[in-house]
Amino acid sequence: MRHATSSSKASIAIAVVVLSLGGAAFAQSRPDTENGRYALSTTADGVLRLDTRTGTVSTCNNDSGAGWACYAIPDERAAMDAEIGRLQAENEKLRAELAQRDPTTTGKTDEALPKSDSLKKGEPKVAEGGRKIEIPLPSDQDMDRMMSFLEKAWRRLVEMANRVQRDVSGKI
Repeated sequence: MRHATSSSKASIAIAVVVLSLGGAAFAQSRPDTENGRYALSTTADGVLRLDTRTGTVSTCNNDSGAGWACYAIPDERAAMDAEIGRLQAENEKLRAELAQRDPTTTGKTDEALPKSDSLKKGEPKVAEGGRKIEIPLPSDQDMDRMMSFLEKAWRRLVEMANRVQRDVSGKI
């Protein structure tokens, strides 16, 4: 194997040319990975590129033979940071407006609240014109009507149960 044949020399030469041309074409078609700035990961559509310096993520693909194109993926973190900044600015603005409205108002009162006995029954509520609201109890007549109604309903229920019992015992 020390002496290579001419066909193997030609194969090696062709492989070197192909590798060098292919390597140059590949180096031109892929993003810069010099000094480890970009981390690349292949996907079904192309390449996912992470910029290790800025944290930006991009999708890169070879569109219709026109060359490689990379498009930044929207960063949710950047959007969230922008929203936090907006809310902080709005909060400061509202605090300043509140401070300008009435600087003498505080959350505390200087006077003590009146003490009351929670078990003591309060006075009846008073309606318009100083009248007391009272709920009248049912009269004896109303109670008699209610008792009569319940008595009739109970008798009908007992009669119905007796009829059902007679019907069932007669069929058996």
